[in-house]
Amino acid sequence: MSQNDWVFVTSNLDKVREAERILGFALQHAAVELDELQAETVGAVALAKARAAFQKLGRPVIVEDAGIELVGLGGFPGPFIKYWEKLGGLASICRTADGLGDRRVRAVCALGVCSDVGSRVVVGAIEGSLAAAPRGQNGFGWDAIFIPEGEERTFGEMSAAEKDARSHRRRAWESLRERL
Repeated sequence: MSQNDWVFVTSNLDKVREAERILGFALQHAAVELDELQAETVGAVALAKARAAFQKLGRPVIVEDAGIELVGLGGFPGPFIKYWEKLGGLASICRTADGLGDRRVRAVCALGVCSDVGSRVVVGAIEGSLAAAPRGQNGFGWDAIFIPEGEERTFGEMSAAEKDARSHRRRAWESLRERL
């Protein structure tokens, strides 16, 4: 993966910083207004956004989408997690798991890539569970409620280095680096 060939399209600077820590180098990035497809998977969303970003910028792009899939809800909310977080807050997601009696969850990161030679999606995922209530001030998004398998702390309670060492995002970026 050459540092100069690709541009990471996101307006979320937390995603940029995390990707740069994982990769070990600075990424070119651009905040481009993109329509977000409503789809069943984060992979479908990332791929559609990558194609749209490539069409707007005319250069190789990487776009990320991430979500959590509650086992007790058949994988929901997946790509809709940011809307649930925005409308109900993180605590409401934890309360839903209380009612389900199943706290298992899967964190998924999809990187959509598009260039003049085509487009594809790379996915990284890890298993875990939902905390009883939000915990920790680190990270962003739903980090305060996601506990990776084999851990007792949420991503929000971990340092950036601890989260980066095991995250769904790490798995996706490492997989992409191997493919580019």
